[in-house]
Amino acid sequence: MQQPTEILQTVFAHSEFRGRQGEIIERILAGNHALVIMPTGMGKSLCYQVPAILLARERDRESTNRPLTLVISPLIALMKDQVDALIRKGVDAAFVNSSLQRHEREQRYASLKAGEFDLLYVTPERFRKADFVEVISSRKIVLLAVDEAHCISEWGHDFRPDYTRVGEIRETLGNPTTIALTATATPHVQQDIIKQLCLVPDQVQLFHQGIERPNLSLEVVQVWDDDAKLKLILEQRKSLPGSGIVYFTLIKTLMQFSESLWERDVPHLIYHGDLPRQRRRQLQDSFMNEPGHLVLATNAFGMGIDKEDIRYVLHADLPGSLESYYQEIGRAGRDGLPSKCLLMYDERDLATQMEFMHWSNPDAQFYERVYDFLKNESEQINAFGIDWLRERLHYKQKHDRRLETTLAMLDRWGVIEGTLAPLYVQVISQLPERLRDPERLSEKLRRDQQKLFTMMQYAKHEGNRKAFIHDYFGISS
Repeated sequence: MQQPTEILQTVFAHSEFRGRQGEIIERILAGNHALVIMPTGMGKSLCYQVPAILLARERDRESTNRPLTLVISPLIALMKDQVDALIRKGVDAAFVNSSLQRHEREQRYASLKAGEFDLLYVTPERFRKADFVEVISSRKIVLLAVDEAHCISEWGHDFRPDYTRVGEIRETLGNPTTIALTATATPHVQQDIIKQLCLVPDQVQLFHQGIERPNLSLEVVQVWDDDAKLKLILEQRKSLPGSGIVYFTLIKTLMQFSESLWERDVPHLIYHGDLPRQRRRQLQDSFMNEPGHLVLATNAFGMGIDKEDIRYVLHADLPGSLESYYQEIGRAGRDGLPSKCLLMYDERDLATQMEFMHWSNPDAQFYERVYDFLKNESEQINAFGIDWLRERLHYKQKHDRRLETTLAMLDRWGVIEGTLAPLYVQVISQLPERLRDPERLSEKLRRDQQKLFTMMQYAKHEGNRKAFIHDYFGISS
C-alpha cells in the first residue's frame, strides 16, 4: 500500500505534513473517527483528501463497487475551487450542487452510478433529493468528511439546519469512517458535533491545534471615532505593503469608508452580500490573483479566501463573536511571514452589534407572523415583493432586518421553496417546533449576548491574546 507521504509529495507537491496532519491521516486510514479543529489555512482538507486517494487506489481491483469519499460542505463556491484544484493534480473528483444545470446534474449522476470519482463534494441539502439518495446508495462510501462541522451545532456561529441530519445521512451511507473538520468550536460545540454525528465521545479522537502561528501579531487599539479608524487603515496600508482585508459589520459603514478612501485616491475593492453573485466572484478572483489589493468587506468575504500573502486583516468594527474574529484573522499570513491582525475597538460598536443581534434573533411571535403571511397572502407577496411584506411587519422601521433572517431560516428548514431575491416563495411544510419555542429562541439570544460580551472582554484584555483565545476554545496550553 502506498504511504501517505508518497501521496503528499507526488500529488500535492509538499515535502512533509504540517502539525498533526500525518497522525490524523493514519487514524482515518485505520478506520477510526476524528474531530479536527485546525486554524484556517493550515491544511484541513489534506486530512481527508490524502486518505480518499489512498483508499481509492487500494480498492479491491475485482470489485465493481468503487470506493468513494463523500465530502459534505456548505460552501458551493469553495466546492468548485477545491474540485478544480484536485482535477489539476490528477485526482478524480467532482461536486453536485445547485449551481449545475439539469443536464449537467444528470450526467454527473450517471457518472456516479457508473463508478467514477474518488471524491464527491455535496451540500447536506442534496440529501433532500430522492434521485441523489438513490444514486449515492449505489456506491460504497468508505469515508465521510464533514467540513465546516460547526454548522452542525445550533450553538455554533453558522448553524445550518440540514447539518443536523448528518447523523441520519451517516446511517443511510452505512456508517462509514467519519472525519469532522472546523476552524472554530468551543468545548460545548465540540460535544454537540459528536452527538449530532450519532457517535459517542470514546469513538472520536479530538485533534485541536489552536493558534500555533507565531507570525501573526494580534493587536487591539481603542478608537473614539471614524476618523481614527480611517487613519489606522491608511497607516497599515502604508506600513504593510501587500494584500489586506478590512472587515466591517454594516454595508452602510463600509461604503462610507470606501468614499473616504476614494477621496484620498486610495485604490481598493469592496465586497458585501448585496452585490450580484457574478460581481462578487469577479472581485474575489481579482483579490486572489492580483497582488497588493486592499478590500473593504463584510463577513460575506471569507470562505474560500485561500491567499497566502495577506499581510494584514483589520477589523474596523467589533465582531459579534470570538468565533467570527478567529475565522477572519486566520486568513492573514498563511505564507508564514509576519502579518498584522488589528482590531479597532470603539464602544459605540456595541450598540451596532446589539441591534444586529436583535435582527438575527426574531422571537417566536415574529416567526409565526411571517409564516402566516406567507401561507395566506402569497399572491400579494409574490406580486409586490419583500418591501410590501416588510411594511406590514415593521410599519415604518424599514431598517429592521428580522424579516431577512426569518426568510433565510424558513428556507434553511425547508419550510418554503423558491427564491429569496427577488422574493417569490411558497410554503411547503409546517413551521418547525424550534422556531415556535420561546424558551429555545430566548436561550439562543442569551448565548449570542454572551459571545458579544466575551468579544468585548477580549478587546479589553491586557494580557496574552492568543492565550485568551486558547482558553475560550478549550485548548490546553
